[in-house]
Amino acid sequence: MPIADTALLRQLSENSAPYRDPLAGINWLQLGAPGFWLPEPALSLHGLPEYDALALPIRQKLSQYEFANVLHCGLWLEGMFLQRMSRRLQPGMPRAEHEYLLHELREEAGHSLMFLRAIEAGGLAISEGSWRAPRAAHALARAAPAGGALFWLAMLIGEDLPDKFNRYLRSQPDGVNPAVRQICTLHVIDEARHISLAGHKLESALAGMGRLRRELFAGVARVLLWQLARAFYFPPARFYELAGLTRGEDWRAAALGNSQRRRFVAERIAPTARVLESYGLQIRR
Repeated sequence: MPIADTALLRQLSENSAPYRDPLAGINWLQLGAPGFWLPEPALSLHGLPEYDALALPIRQKLSQYEFANVLHCGLWLEGMFLQRMSRRLQPGMPRAEHEYLLHELREEAGHSLMFLRAIEAGGLAISEGSWRAPRAAHALARAAPAGGALFWLAMLIGEDLPDKFNRYLRSQPDGVNPAVRQICTLHVIDEARHISLAGHKLESALAGMGRLRRELFAGVARVLLWQLARAFYFPPARFYELAGLTRGEDWRAAALGNSQRRRFVAERIAPTARVLESYGLQIRR
């Protein structure tokens, strides 16, 4: 293992050593109180006349289910990472890599437990099968050889995209449920380390790529980024219905066509696109 990789892994493990159990660091009772979980500008229907006509309790419930969609995306991504990273654990592997992997597995498992607890504490009724992972992104993430360029690309996008939404929520002075803010804060702290390693590994993997292969790889990156963004920022039709709106497919179509929502999403994913472009991948056209 390169000396630079060993030094980075040791530093990240050292930063992960004072582990904080996320289940013990959140006031879960706050999720059971009525009100908004997210600021209204962060909702997929905000900016539409139909949204303004909704009753306050419906808008509040919609904010809860939209954050539940974020949590389900997180459960899928963290579960995928746990599966893939655990397969990289091998007898006799370098000590620094072994230690860091164990730290990251512990943190990712804690995030998933935190997401499950949040859905339960909020009393959100979400039947099995209501949320499904985007097919292409799911297939690409599963097929990527562990430790290869595609693996690290999926890791970086899957961790950086939610991180930028969490940071946006933490920057908002009003309209964010205190427990949601705590969840975002805990997630941001851990993901900063995970993103650092994924970016370092991706940059190293791309260093030896020729121009044609890099262009093909950039196309894969665009598919992953936009599929994840669509799943993350536009809840399934069923979630609109659970929030109290009839004809969920119509509401989701309205969200997808909402120009204000598209601008909001573009602003949130722009930092991730810039990170990828800093590695020589042309994302924005």
